[in-house]
Amino acid sequence: MDDRGGSFVAVRRISQGLERGNTCHSTSAEVVAGSAAWLGRGLSCVCAQRRENDARPSFDLTPAQEECLQRLQSRIDVAYDSSVPEHQEALRALWNAAFPEEELRGLISEQWKDMGWQGKDPSTDFRGGGFISLENLLFFAKNFPKSFQDLLRKQEGDRSVWEYPFAVAGVNITFMLIQMLDLESVKPRTLVGANFLKFLAENESAFDLLYCITFKLMDQQWLNMRASYMDFNTVMKSTRRQLEKELLELLEDITRLEDLPSYGLLTR
Repeated sequence: MDDRGGSFVAVRRISQGLERGNTCHSTSAEVVAGSAAWLGRGLSCVCAQRRENDARPSFDLTPAQEECLQRLQSRIDVAYDSSVPEHQEALRALWNAAFPEEELRGLISEQWKDMGWQGKDPSTDFRGGGFISLENLLFFAKNFPKSFQDLLRKQEGDRSVWEYPFAVAGVNITFMLIQMLDLESVKPRTLVGANFLKFLAENESAFDLLYCITFKLMDQQWLNMRASYMDFNTVMKSTRRQLEKELLELLEDITRLEDLPSYGLLTR
């Protein structure tokens, strides 16, 4: 999966669940291969594209916001590297959080398809999101384990026969948030990006928390739209619109991301 297209996986739901034995305060599933990358299209259609001579205004930052943005950008810049022990351990930790009842046979294993990776080597799916997309999934699993398991195992709602693959959808969400919040610019050039940095200056985990909110919101949109895998791009657009609305329209009423209406979708 990348923004140039490639292959995708769709997950066919067979049963309701998987049946498996500073300045920053500090479903049993069948995986089916296909073509015409629907998730790749989602990346290119949902996320903002850079343009030459972009004339959008930039927003000035406080020193605290600037430092926090630089820290987050340093995380974003880290590519996943399967030869780095820290990255290997993070991947193992993700498996253990997802399937504590089953031992992982290897970092390259057919088992990973059960989590919604495209193949037996998850490292090939991190190109769109980098190491931070793995960190986001781990944060979700550790801080909101019930919501994480509900989405992983597709336990809530009237699900489609062909469901979105959990893990690859998660990488898409990381990529979408980076683009929506304009996090690779020296200064944010959108109001939603500038507003987000206010939360980041108060909570260094704000990006990870917003990721969890977004994943749960995306799944709600999926269910509300009675979507199937061909609708993923539409669902992501709808999710982004709702998230931007909450970050912009409710700014005067909220001081923490926990005050966003969509935060209430999460359960621990």
